[in-house]
Amino acid sequence: MKTKFIACLIAGICCAGVSFAQFVHGTSSTYIAPKDELVREKLDHWQDQKFGMIVHWGLYSIPGIVESWSICSEDESWIPRDSTMAYDDYKKWYFNLAKEFNPVKFDPLQWAKAGKAAGMNYIVFTTKHHDGYCLFDSKETDFKVTNGLFAGNPKANIAKHVFEAFRQEGYMIGAYFSKPDWHSQDYWWDRYATPNRNVNYRISQHQWKWNRFKEYTFNQISELMHNYGSIDILWLDGGWVRPLTEEEQRIGNRSSQDIDMPRIAAMARKAHPGLLMVDRTVHGEYENYQTPEQNIPPVQLPYPWETCMTLGADWGYVPNQSYKPSRKVIHSLIEIVAKGGSLLLGVGPLPEGLLPDIVVERLREIGAWTSQNGNAIYATRSTSHYNDGNVWFTQSKDGKTLYAMACLQEGESIPTKVEWGSNIPAKGAKMILLHTGKAVKWKMEGDKVVVTLPKDLPKELPALAFKFKK
Repeated sequence: MKTKFIACLIAGICCAGVSFAQFVHGTSSTYIAPKDELVREKLDHWQDQKFGMIVHWGLYSIPGIVESWSICSEDESWIPRDSTMAYDDYKKWYFNLAKEFNPVKFDPLQWAKAGKAAGMNYIVFTTKHHDGYCLFDSKETDFKVTNGLFAGNPKANIAKHVFEAFRQEGYMIGAYFSKPDWHSQDYWWDRYATPNRNVNYRISQHQWKWNRFKEYTFNQISELMHNYGSIDILWLDGGWVRPLTEEEQRIGNRSSQDIDMPRIAAMARKAHPGLLMVDRTVHGEYENYQTPEQNIPPVQLPYPWETCMTLGADWGYVPNQSYKPSRKVIHSLIEIVAKGGSLLLGVGPLPEGLLPDIVVERLREIGAWTSQNGNAIYATRSTSHYNDGNVWFTQSKDGKTLYAMACLQEGESIPTKVEWGSNIPAKGAKMILLHTGKAVKWKMEGDKVVVTLPKDLPKELPALAFKFKK
């Protein structure tokens, strides 16, 4: 019955061409810059990295379905679930996947090397998603990878080995952690139905239970902060778990799900001075940078931010999903960096623990461009005039060097010339084409910079990058 259900679910979803990655987080004009000098230094260093990898992997990878959300009973098109199975039976089936998780080919170094080949410099790894299944050896629950078929494997404590592999390749280390936990009886209590993503009991009437959940959350984050080596970023998801806003308090339409972020932050930063806190969509002092999801802001933003975006259609592994062409990812990276942000690209390993071949290939293709043109991306900052048509601009941190990146469409012949207005080179300045490292001719035609390109450039370049002095 279970095998038939999984096969039917996957076949139905794939044939319908459903994309799971529909729910997105936006940005807010509310940003509070950190006061702690160590945090400010770490934030500046993170802004130099520009390109990272986020990995979603867990129970949902076994049948290849949307991450965690299928056990949430909200009626949304992006939350597919088998309509022939009663909701409670579905949840039991899903949670029982913990008895099957056995990634015998788990190789985090493969992930790290593939990302490094693409030019990625930081990792955000899902230590626990909303379903509550821990990919680390939490002492707070038995619902974890070290309590199943994989328990006897030398790499059973998955988060530990992921962080070690990515440190070996020189990445900044980020721990994704879901504040809501739909497996915990102190969040979704079996005494009541679970109508939506929120805690399913009235906290004001069961404060003891919420206090227990707060302690559970604190203790799990403490485990990650004290037992897994140096951590640079604590990336907290589930922004509905937060104190009420003033407007919500006035209306009184929901319970405050305050988990005491000041206490969590103090503990985490005592263990890791300068730690970046990313309490997603809870705009304030614990959101050191904002995280628009699956979209690029339409304009330049004046504060630190990162677009988190999937390489495929979904965050985790889903069979037969489509993947973005490497050219599209490169163009997104260029636009995001020109607007002052960073790109966190989402990939999902196979159930057995390897990245799909097509993901590795896409990352290699992206790296072919970043390896030659990375000076226009890494350790740069945005400029006041950051875009002119298909040309995007960045500058060195000292503001003395400018970069122009011209995005080229697939099938488009390499132009003989590239031109832009604004960001005018200094008189007599050299114009360096980063692809070759050689100078190219340029001149002013009216108020336009016109750059003449060499004739022997490869035909399928996704973008051209130029370096020049102001």
